Amino acid sequence: MDPVLHITGAGVVSAIGCGQAESLDALRRGRSGIGPVRYLETACRDFPVGEVALSNAELAARTGAPSDLCRTSLLGILALQEALAQAGFGSLEGIPLIGGTTVGGMDLTEQVFPAYSRLHDCGASTDAIAAHFGGAPWATTLSTACSSALNAVIFGANLIRSGQADIVAVGGSECLSDFHLHGFGSLMILDKEPCRPFDATRAGLNLGEGAAFLILESETSMKRRGARSLGILSGFGNACDAFHQTASSENGEGAYLAMRKALAMAGLRPGDVGYVNAHGTGTPNNDASESAALRRIFGEAVPPVSSTKALTGHTTSACGTIEAVFCLLALQEGFIPGQANWHQADPACITPYRGGEEAFQAPTGRLPLKHVLCNAFGFGGNDSSILLSHA
Repeated sequence: MDPVLHITGAGVVSAIGCGQAESLDALRRGRSGIGPVRYLETACRDFPVGEVALSNAELAARTGAPSDLCRTSLLGILALQEALAQAGFGSLEGIPLIGGTTVGGMDLTEQVFPAYSRLHDCGASTDAIAAHFGGAPWATTLSTACSSALNAVIFGANLIRSGQADIVAVGGSECLSDFHLHGFGSLMILDKEPCRPFDATRAGLNLGEGAAFLILESETSMKRRGARSLGILSGFGNACDAFHQTASSENGEGAYLAMRKALAMAGLRPGDVGYVNAHGTGTPNNDASESAALRRIFGEAVPPVSSTKALTGHTTSACGTIEAVFCLLALQEGFIPGQANWHQADPACITPYRGGEEAFQAPTGRLPLKHVLCNAFGFGGNDSSILLSHA
């Protein structure tokens, strides 16, 4: 039998807050962190972003890390610091680190271009995070665009399932960069207004930044240490439909296959899922494609769905674990994040959960959530889904 995979620590930083407590408060209140560019040096200021409200110097002061590290590493250190502390660790001694990122140290190279920063490579940013915590037995980096962080979770889970590790630190980190803004701008998928996932008037995404890490542990290890489980990674799936370099297929094939695999691994039926944290970028293509995949999985009984990217912006390679932490908070606190900025239905899309709807309220004020699904879909159709279950 495959080992039960427990999450014993979580850390998160995004535009809506640093740490689980600030994030939870923002999710409950529907407080957005999207606004004008503040810290990034860029001429591309027409588009709002979800920027973490700390300068590099402030991030370094909070973590004790050198201020000359790339912002991707600084954000990752802050998130991993919270996750390790919650799990009861002071370092990465004996714990492999699997990080997901794409931009890496691009922000430093942009400052010295045409020279090349030693921390430019995405793997270097993960190595710097590991070094800050005393070094890991080994560290590796996955870069599959917006599914990177969830693929790091899957990679780490397979290390435990195969007996190669008892505990892993998994997640993703991504800072904003000029490259980011101009790159997504060239695809004409940035919105000059706050993004509106699944809304008929949606016109694109808002880029964001942040980081989140999970400490994933076998049940044997957790019990031996006397640690507490925050939730269970009960299933996961990855699929690549290779439909297009950047666009999603009309029927959402990759997304459908990823969700179906996650359900099958968990031994769950679609009706067991109480909430879906959608990839929900706010682009016309993604939201229609993801809606098609959700309808294929759930039929007429689609559970409450929302995209928290309307609050954080699209944190690209880090979005999978940032939103997985949000899902953990939803499981623990018995609530569903409502969909911000949604006003007008689109027949091509599901109608998201807006919050406070009577049909989903429990007498205690807490929703009886047992299983939640978290989606992260990358360029090239590299799509990943994980199922988290109440501990």
